[in-house]
Amino acid sequence: MDFKSYIRVIPDFPQPGIRFKDITTLLKDGAAYKAAIDELAQFAREMQADVIAGPEARGFVVGAPLAYTLGLGFVPIRKSGKLPYESIKADYSLEYGKDALAVHVDAIQPGQRVLIADDLLATGGTITTTINLVEQLGGKVVGAAFFIELTYLDGRQKLGDIPVKSLVQY
Repeated sequence: MDFKSYIRVIPDFPQPGIRFKDITTLLKDGAAYKAAIDELAQFAREMQADVIAGPEARGFVVGAPLAYTLGLGFVPIRKSGKLPYESIKADYSLEYGKDALAVHVDAIQPGQRVLIADDLLATGGTITTTINLVEQLGGKVVGAAFFIELTYLDGRQKLGDIPVKSLVQY
């Protein structure tokens, strides 16, 4: 399937010079959304993932249906201050700002094989922070899956030898 044809590009959002990749146009098309999740599910099976983790917020719309399709658990990686139980936190830089992510201390068991899912791989800041949190809990990141990869930002290089699957590249 040509997933790129389902993604709307919005110039100068959220600031001049950014060409925002809007996945809402893919999400609203049931067949395209299902095909995208199914393709990422095949990758997760190959990586033999035990659990899927996804960073807030768009990682939830990729990771949760992926986990459901595979019959696996889903670990939400939240913005700092949003989790009710004991958690660990890590700060990171975005393409245009700074933020922090957190995860419950009991969300991932030592030795679990974790696949990280998100909508977009750009500079790699969000994903490397997510990897850091998973590894702090003793999980092993076995892959990272994305709807979109912005290859010109070289985020994949920050992930080292972690296998990456992206459905669309810009």
